[in-house]
Amino acid sequence: MSYGESMDRLLEELGRLPGVGRRTAERLAHHLLRVTDDEALALAIAIRDVKRNTRSCSVCATVTEDDPCGICADARRDATRICVVEQPRDVIAMEEATAWRGRYHVLGGRVSPLDGVGAADLTIARLAKRVREHGVTEVVVATSPDLEGDGTALHVERALAETGVRVSRIARGVPTGTSLENASAAMLQDAIRGRQDVFDDALDDTDNTSDRTGDDENAS
Repeated sequence: MSYGESMDRLLEELGRLPGVGRRTAERLAHHLLRVTDDEALALAIAIRDVKRNTRSCSVCATVTEDDPCGICADARRDATRICVVEQPRDVIAMEEATAWRGRYHVLGGRVSPLDGVGAADLTIARLAKRVREHGVTEVVVATSPDLEGDGTALHVERALAETGVRVSRIARGVPTGTSLENASAAMLQDAIRGRQDVFDDALDDTDNTSDRTGDDENAS
């Protein structure tokens, strides 16, 4: 059954989007039919503008309207430390966590042989060149904690092996609020490998408390 040439073409284009099947495409198409002309035109203009105005940062490969992007252009960021992520949305997640003050490098995906994506399709070679030429001292690999993410991290580590840069990976383990019986074997393995010394942490906390107490007494 056909809805007509225009509707069928819209369904075909919507169906090309990641994760959008026939039923979802139909729901989206019928929603677009119900909205006003101005709302539909606003969506079309937004799509046009994002294609015209956005580009890949020439330094870190994230999505940006300015080149270099705001993070790469920020002199307050530590240019000697790079956090490697898979996608531009991972940069947003890291920034919202406010836990990283270095810079980033976006791989543009992950190594996935089943999808025909190899290491050469990512920006790994570009990362290695950046490390060699710009005095980078540490690379933190923050790929997803799954089989493809680990495989991608391995390719990154191999590419950087001869640069002499320090390569580390973000810690992984049992999430807060999760009981051990519900944790997967992979979670528990990562938690054991990433364990920390309890007494060293306790001493650090004691020292910090003592420093604060001393400051309070001096102030009084």
